[in-house]
Amino acid sequence: MANIIKRPPWSLPERMVTSESAYQNRRQFLQALGFSGGSLAMGLAGCSSSEDPNLASGEEPSDSNALEARYANGYPHARNPEFDRGWTLTNQRAAATYNNFFEFTTVKNRVYKMASALQTAPWEIGISGNLETPRKIDARELIESMPLEERVYRFRCVEAWAMVVPWTGFPLSKWLSKLKLWPEAKFVRFETFGARPEAIGMSDLRYPWPYSEGLTLAEAMNPLTFVATGIYGKPLPKQHGAPLRLVVPWKYGYKSIKSIARIEFTKKQPKTFWETLSAVEYPFESNVNPRIPHPRWSQATERMIDTGARVKTKLYNGYQDDVSHLYPAA
Repeated sequence: MANIIKRPPWSLPERMVTSESAYQNRRQFLQALGFSGGSLAMGLAGCSSSEDPNLASGEEPSDSNALEARYANGYPHARNPEFDRGWTLTNQRAAATYNNFFEFTTVKNRVYKMASALQTAPWEIGISGNLETPRKIDARELIESMPLEERVYRFRCVEAWAMVVPWTGFPLSKWLSKLKLWPEAKFVRFETFGARPEAIGMSDLRYPWPYSEGLTLAEAMNPLTFVATGIYGKPLPKQHGAPLRLVVPWKYGYKSIKSIARIEFTKKQPKTFWETLSAVEYPFESNVNPRIPHPRWSQATERMIDTGARVKTKLYNGYQDDVSHLYPAA
């Protein structure tokens, strides 16, 4: 008897994965995906692509969100040469004008406009779970308590898009080392903001709001795991997850949660946003691996979002030497 696969309404058919021809004509691509009104593209998780063709000449999308002055001190910060491998940076406009932030819209080249309404100051972050002193801290206080640096990282989307961007921020491990965690703390759960009037996408109840992600404590303590407070030498624009977001460069992009509002240290592995929707397609680990295809498309190659160049996907996104010890059975 043949197996019949019944996909949930949020599932993205393989035919909707970005093709090179669609990339060259984004208007046609968006129409093909059915992007109109409140339509959904539920499989496009946590990544960025090319520039907005509707952007006026000379407009600077990175500045269009009226970056909060309270986060602007000290930029740009010095680049850490240890994390500068001479890669060509992705065009800034491309990275700034085509994003996922489902809390606002699923139309990717409108995110930078719609997210501009997000109020990021003041911004309180709750810290709870298995640690000695649960607390709440303002984002600016946290940022100002840490030495900031710039790192150039590769970013790989689960939809086989890729970019290379300079993040400003601090290693998560340096902040975690200041906390007194209990031995029971084995995982770190991250959550973004709850319902807000400006986040109109959260009215779609087919999503398990608020957005959440998680790492093992060992992954969180890896030197690569980064809390980003800026990009391209400026504080984070809101479409990139202001005032601070996670960047885990060896994992698919949806693991790098935006606009962190809560951090919890747990004994058990937490359920995450995309894993709740489909654990088969978006498992907790979600490491970049060209040998393990997504159930509906290959992960063997990736396309650079600004040039369209197709390149081979690297195991752990090219960070194998830094993280393979975390996965000895892989």
